[in-house]
Amino acid sequence: MTTQTLPRSPEAWVGIVRSGPAPDQAPAVVTAVYRLWLVAFTLKMLGSTWDMSWHFKWLRDDFAPPHLLNTAGTVLVVALVLFQAYHSVGVDALAKRLMIGGTATFLVAIPIDVLNHRINGLDITAWSASHALLYTGTAFMLLGAARGYWISTPPGRTRTVVSAVLWGFFLENVLFPNQHQEYGVLSLQAWDAGTPTAEPSLLEFAAGQIGRAVDRVAVQGFALPVDSWVYPSWLAGAALLTLVAARLFVGARWTATCIAACYLGYRLFAWMLLAGTGFPKSIPPLLLLAGAIAVDVVFLALPTAPAPAATPLDGVVAARPAAGSGIGRVLLVSVFGAALATACLAGAAWLQDFVIGAPPISYPAFIWGGLVLAAGWALLALATRSRRTA
Repeated sequence: MTTQTLPRSPEAWVGIVRSGPAPDQAPAVVTAVYRLWLVAFTLKMLGSTWDMSWHFKWLRDDFAPPHLLNTAGTVLVVALVLFQAYHSVGVDALAKRLMIGGTATFLVAIPIDVLNHRINGLDITAWSASHALLYTGTAFMLLGAARGYWISTPPGRTRTVVSAVLWGFFLENVLFPNQHQEYGVLSLQAWDAGTPTAEPSLLEFAAGQIGRAVDRVAVQGFALPVDSWVYPSWLAGAALLTLVAARLFVGARWTATCIAACYLGYRLFAWMLLAGTGFPKSIPPLLLLAGAIAVDVVFLALPTAPAPAATPLDGVVAARPAAGSGIGRVLLVSVFGAALATACLAGAAWLQDFVIGAPPISYPAFIWGGLVLAAGWALLALATRSRRTA
């Protein structure tokens, strides 16, 4: 069954929206729905990427083009969630709860964020509480979409690739707040060089919020408002853990590496577009690739589960556990894997800083991020193991 079985007339589509697909149409409708999910998150990702660069150039505007682009993706997500939840198309109870909960969180966060800006002014930092609600809502939306797609699509290369793409969107969402430092370090350098990339009105507004004239202290407070431990600990404890979860979920070799490489490829492509049109530049986190490769090497060299993919969000049960997949081995592999991946990430951070530069990094913070990674890796691996051996 392919999308060629879908109706061709607007009236027939209205019937599907109102009553749901007929049994013979269901596989094609599921395929079409999840293609639209990819379109929606592509719009949201493009909007958020443009939005970060936009905010380092001009004063915030609720109706700025990047916001409108992101809103278009959000509107499509809301329509898909309503359709899938009402007709139970391509979802089960868990996927439905994740989609609805994530969308509701995101929609509630929008007026909270607008109100926050009205009260607190610029609030450019990507690490604010209202922004965190937006990221959390998006994360649950993506988990619901990944779960729903996985259980409603037959195994094969297409399911593997699309699932990896959804986890790529998840990684972009996780790493979005770190972009503040990646743009901020270059913004401060531009000020020091006498060629600021931010418009004077933005700099004056930012300085006025802290009661200063436009000087280096004001620009640093606008460009780099968070401590240097945040960037490395978030890369290790959140970004690498996302790649571990993706590898466990998708189950294919080199999943983490491919997702990280595609994300970095997108960031470099966006860098060229933004820089070529006069927007502020950023420093992409190229160091992430070293940690991703280390994650995949550990999964290949020290397997703790059978080859078929199962996840904490999936109900697949393997016929038998892999040899040597006891709890002790899972814990040891998780701790070793986290230590190796974090060490590779830290080494790559030093190399990147030496070659092309990097945001301010407190290297001891990699240890704290690595501890979070180890704990999360172990919990995910044990949850996956319990699903497979139940």
